[in-house]
Amino acid sequence: MPSNSRFSSRFPCFAAIAACFFCLGGNLHAEGIDSGDTAWISAATALVLFMTLPGLALFYGGLVRGSNVLSVLMHCFAIACVMTLVWVVAGYSLAFSGDGKYIGNLDQMFLRNFDWSGGDGIPNILFFMFQMTFFIITPALIIGTFVERIKFSAMMVFVTLWSLLVYAPVCHMVWDSDGWLFQRGAIDLAGGIVVHITAGFAALIACIMVGPRKDAKPPHNLVLTLIGTCMLWVGWFGFNGGSGLAANAAAAMSITVTHISAATAACTWAAIEWLGHTRKPSVLGIATGSIAGLAAITPAAGVAGPMGAILIGFLSGAVCFWFSVKLKNKFGYDDSLDVFGVHGVGGLLGTIMAAVVGLKALGGVGDEFEFAAQLGTQVIASAFTIVFTLVVTFVILKLVDVTIGLRVDENAEVVGLDQASHGENAYND
Repeated sequence: MPSNSRFSSRFPCFAAIAACFFCLGGNLHAEGIDSGDTAWISAATALVLFMTLPGLALFYGGLVRGSNVLSVLMHCFAIACVMTLVWVVAGYSLAFSGDGKYIGNLDQMFLRNFDWSGGDGIPNILFFMFQMTFFIITPALIIGTFVERIKFSAMMVFVTLWSLLVYAPVCHMVWDSDGWLFQRGAIDLAGGIVVHITAGFAALIACIMVGPRKDAKPPHNLVLTLIGTCMLWVGWFGFNGGSGLAANAAAAMSITVTHISAATAACTWAAIEWLGHTRKPSVLGIATGSIAGLAAITPAAGVAGPMGAILIGFLSGAVCFWFSVKLKNKFGYDDSLDVFGVHGVGGLLGTIMAAVVGLKALGGVGDEFEFAAQLGTQVIASAFTIVFTLVVTFVILKLVDVTIGLRVDENAEVVGLDQASHGENAYND
């Protein structure tokens, strides 16, 4: 069976920081299981789930109209529940079983033939659970692009099909040791390709196909958004810091560069607003900038040092601002909560920049790869993932549209999806 031993050659070894969380004392009963690694990855798993519930839910919920906030919270909560079942039934097997180059097989559907007691460093079942949290948050990111106008039924069918037909194959290609991009040496510690490029470019095609909102309004509660941002920021330490599957120095460095990139990008976005765009630094801007920095450092957090994190943070703050504000307004597509502009563009930028910030001159891993060849690999991996995601997402959305329809009717959109889709109100007099 595929176990986390597949990844030992992919990710750097980590030095102990599990004492920051709790100590189990000694080795676990199964041979090869390390208690410190297990403690840290257990905590990291909880942190990544915390990013979706409640982090992403509150971040997105505050950005929509007050009559749609419950619908966004419901989307995130329902996705967490349904994706859990999909992961157990077939998602994990397609992502991490078999020896195919492009997708796994169904040998481990419902976790049959699964080695419950084994593992290399951490139990196999913990690896299963940790990866499940990535499977949950990736389609949840997409919903921000078509909030306030998508049918709940259409959203659920779409994310289910998308998770199996887009996420699982890309995950297998990038993170399974038999995968095509894994074998090419693509760098993606925690999901610049697997999570952010797939979700971001799926969001771009989705918002175009669903169409713009009839009457877009400003965010109804930026307090919720800022709280959600803080939760996402903290949760990202598990997202990046846990992706090496061990508790040691490299995990600590991954957490450090994650924080530095987010802070740098937040300052950059706010400075652009303050010095030129609106002459005022906004809460929305500094929050969005931090998410851009987090998304961009994700693929490179295993190879970057502090200087590289500052560079990625600065570039992501500036480039994602331009895509989210300038380019979106120029072309008129309604990527409502800037999923493409922040996650798609940030993930792409960070994936390509991983070949740069990994250089010894910038405090990276040094001479572990040849720059030109690695840069080419990062570009190929990104380009393939973008094309694959756009094509398959388009087909899925067309299928959903011609069967159950993608969009609510105009009256439901005016009333708000809280009442129209769920018969509830977030705020009652």
